[in-house]
Amino acid sequence: MVRLVLLALVLFALSTGATEAAKLDAAAVNNAQFTDAATKGVDATVLKAQVLLDRARFSPGLIDGRQAENFTKAVRAFQAANALPADGRLNRETWDKLVATSPDAVLVNYELTRKDVRGPFAKRIPASMERMARLRRLGYRGSLERIAEHFHISEQLLRRLNPGISFRKAGAKVLVPAIDRGDPPSAAVSVEVDKAARQVRVLDDSGKVVSVYPASIGSEEKPAPSGEAQVTRVVHNPTYHYDPRFAFKGVKTKRPFTIAAGPNNPVGSIWIDLSIESYGIHGTPEPGKIGKTFSHGCIRLTNWDAEDLALEVHKGTKVVFTGETAESAAGQPG
Repeated sequence: MVRLVLLALVLFALSTGATEAAKLDAAAVNNAQFTDAATKGVDATVLKAQVLLDRARFSPGLIDGRQAENFTKAVRAFQAANALPADGRLNRETWDKLVATSPDAVLVNYELTRKDVRGPFAKRIPASMERMARLRRLGYRGSLERIAEHFHISEQLLRRLNPGISFRKAGAKVLVPAIDRGDPPSAAVSVEVDKAARQVRVLDDSGKVVSVYPASIGSEEKPAPSGEAQVTRVVHNPTYHYDPRFAFKGVKTKRPFTIAAGPNNPVGSIWIDLSIESYGIHGTPEPGKIGKTFSHGCIRLTNWDAEDLALEVHKGTKVVFTGETAESAAGQPG
């Protein structure tokens, strides 16, 4: 009797999982309509909204189909920019405005290329910065990570959208978010780093917000600066130079060292240098932690948002720091 009950429970779980997975096929997500029903897991409506926000440059950070803090902040920023009540809730009015930004499908089929699946990949990236410095390159750990980052999506959700796909064979077709943001806004003239909201905003000459990115900003140990700065240069595929004066927790050596370039470098794939010594806006090897953790003073974005921002700024672009840092923080490199 016990075995029969257990078997029934297993079959129910499997059938429920299959039903839930079916809700996330291309048709279900592309045709998703507004619903205000609360959900704890991955939701087709939220996933569609995340892709639309990403395309409109109101970045939700990592696309994962879940209602979390970065999604709420992106919705709030979109509402404020469109003269809607900015409460961060995806309501009917906000949904209609968001859907009107683009008629294109949010999930599309993509054929893996040789470049997608070809290494060299990093077999293992150590947690210790001193050990990272021994590697010749901080590359992707595999093709799954590379493809997920390229399409701004969590690896878990990418796997769920493509059951049975190994992501290691060129020519394979996979379902991915359509995240083409188009040309960067030419009207961008300044950047606002909101330390309290943990957001980076790009403004035009009238003060209108044209892009918004979630960010990890400073810490109690090393807070982000205040006042104003300017962009001095943009470095693509940067190396990371550690100065013992930083005295980061967990770094024991008293000597300077350099960590090789790569998307899993501590500052990711982009470094936007600021006129304040040792401070910059940069990418990250851990996009899922953006806006949820703090940094060693710098402003950290996902690699794709940092790369997008790099297209919007130039030498001399004004960067204004506003708001206050949180009272407690868990610092990370950069």
